[in-house]
Amino acid sequence: MQQPFDRAAEDLGNAIHLEHVNVQVPDQRLATLFYVAGIGLTRDPYLMVSDSNMWVNVGRSQFHLPSGRPQVLRGHSGIVIAGRQALLQRLAAVAPKLEGTAFSYRERNDHVEAVCPWGNRLRCFEPDAGRFGRIALGMPYVEFEVPRGTAEAISRFYPEIMGIPASVVNGDGTVARAKVGKDQYLQFRESDAAPGGFDGHHIQIYITDFSGPYQRLRERNLISREDNQYQYRFCDIVDPADGRHLFTVEHEVRSATHPMYLRPLVNRNPAQTNRTSANGYDQAPWAMGPDQYDG
Repeated sequence: MQQPFDRAAEDLGNAIHLEHVNVQVPDQRLATLFYVAGIGLTRDPYLMVSDSNMWVNVGRSQFHLPSGRPQVLRGHSGIVIAGRQALLQRLAAVAPKLEGTAFSYRERNDHVEAVCPWGNRLRCFEPDAGRFGRIALGMPYVEFEVPRGTAEAISRFYPEIMGIPASVVNGDGTVARAKVGKDQYLQFRESDAAPGGFDGHHIQIYITDFSGPYQRLRERNLISREDNQYQYRFCDIVDPADGRHLFTVEHEVRSATHPMYLRPLVNRNPAQTNRTSANGYDQAPWAMGPDQYDG
């Protein structure tokens, strides 16, 4: 008899990709030291190649780092990158050049936590099919710290307004999780700490039903910016039942017809150096091969 399949496990809902996190940085050189030399990511060679902005590839996702007053995400970004010891060596190598900034790093049980020169936190995990699916290099989640008593309503906002599946998870805390791509989530963790003021940073997602969420957001006066035919933005997450404000973070919402949807991104192998170079090993795979993942 044919093995039964869990068809619901492959459902995505309306959001199909979490593409980037955008935070302003005041110094492109220090940003390069942290994200490229330290973490081991890759500067996009095709777009934003001057000295006023930098796009940094993380598998099929990116960090966007325009120049400006520093912005700090109120939470952290989770990334998957192979080679824990090599990561620690790279961070140690850039540490002297980042003295006097907010830069730090430390080992945790299941990840390395690295803090950028202006306070943005990254949690760097090894590939783990049980937790992150086939991601070998990528951004499986972005997590925000939100006030107590907001997770349940946030978990209703995303399906009712955006058509994005969401649920509340009670484990090591109360967390609303919205599924925004294959093995990708926006997470909202309830915290006693008062969230700082919103400073303008944003995340970007692609959705398939583009007009439906737009109409529901517009009816509630939540559209914050009309960018172009393929893109709009909103900032406030509200309780769909009564309009109560829950949290603010700018969402850049793109249609799947956007010209940049899933454009190929270059990801270098950070183990390659001029002294250890080997033909055929310049690029890092963003997904596990069939010998590593059978799902």
